[in-house]
Amino acid sequence: MESFNKKRIYLKVFFFLSGFLFASWASRIPTIKASLNLNDAELGSLLLVLPISSLLGLPFSGILISKFNTRTPMLGSIVVQAVSLIGIGLAGNIYVLGISLFFFAFAMRISNIAINTQSVNLQKSITKPIIGSFHGLWSVGGIFGTGLTSILLAEEVSIHFHLIMVGIFSLLMSFLSFPHVLKNDKATSGNKIILGKPDPYILCLGLLAFFAAICEGGMYDWSGIYFKEVLKTPIFTYGYLTFVIFMSISRFTSDYIIAKIGYAANYLLSSGLIISGILISIVFPIFWVAIIGFAMTGIGTASMFPMTLSLAGKSEKYSAGMGISIVATYSIFGMLVGPPLIGYISHAFDLRIAFILFAFSGLMMSPISQILFKYQAKKNGSN
Repeated sequence: MESFNKKRIYLKVFFFLSGFLFASWASRIPTIKASLNLNDAELGSLLLVLPISSLLGLPFSGILISKFNTRTPMLGSIVVQAVSLIGIGLAGNIYVLGISLFFFAFAMRISNIAINTQSVNLQKSITKPIIGSFHGLWSVGGIFGTGLTSILLAEEVSIHFHLIMVGIFSLLMSFLSFPHVLKNDKATSGNKIILGKPDPYILCLGLLAFFAAICEGGMYDWSGIYFKEVLKTPIFTYGYLTFVIFMSISRFTSDYIIAKIGYAANYLLSSGLIISGILISIVFPIFWVAIIGFAMTGIGTASMFPMTLSLAGKSEKYSAGMGISIVATYSIFGMLVGPPLIGYISHAFDLRIAFILFAFSGLMMSPISQILFKYQAKKNGSN
């Protein structure tokens, strides 16, 4: 058990670093938008780089995880993310920024698949649910990243120094943690995609990941813009910070809640919270009301990815790594569609109207999750 706890702690470091690196970039989006004088449509187009490069990174993640133990691509991808983040901080034009973002998102996709696969493999050695706590550390990393940005904004510290500092810290922590994570976890079967009729189980999980990505990814990219341009808040990270704090708290309690009420009920609860939180923020564009709305959205969004990826790792057709990789493909399409579409709708109409897309995404999770569990029940009944 001591060895298990040690592996669990150091894997959490990688989850923390992944969230910390991403939040350090995402919370600086308004700074980059202003410094390069981008409008909403141009920013939306720039954000397309992330899902496109993530999509290109997916086949590599599958190959790396099938050929190596998960810890090798975990380390390599965090290193590339950290170096790319430094490039984002030093970028003086949209072209250098686009190249840095490409490698950042490419490595982030490999990192996410590797750390989630290792978490599912580690879960196999214990009966108590633990996946949510790993994603909780991802969110804690997001809180620290956003909190640090808020402090540095108040002190008027440049984005260059900020992202260089984050990159160097992440490199040091990843190399220190690497020797202590799970070893020898390469899957021996289920590592190839089977073409033909889509597996209903994986298809439903993929659609859930798609709509979760629209909501979660869009909130990361646009919450700062919403607080800055709709609510006219000088420290625009308040919305992002509220979202990630409540998402983090909820992720640490999600394992307990799922054990009590089950996956099906938790999907419905999460869906209702996302819809309510977004609509409150849209209808009442007042600072404290929006804070409450973003908090509700964070709680609702929190367990969507942990639940979905955990279920993907239990696929009877694929290995944990391949199942997670396939479902993650759908989430990338969600990130491909969501954040840029918010930018285009906002440019054509208004950012408040554009946020309706998040409420719609939350709504769609209810029927899809119920179809998934009805299919599971029918399949188990026929066995």
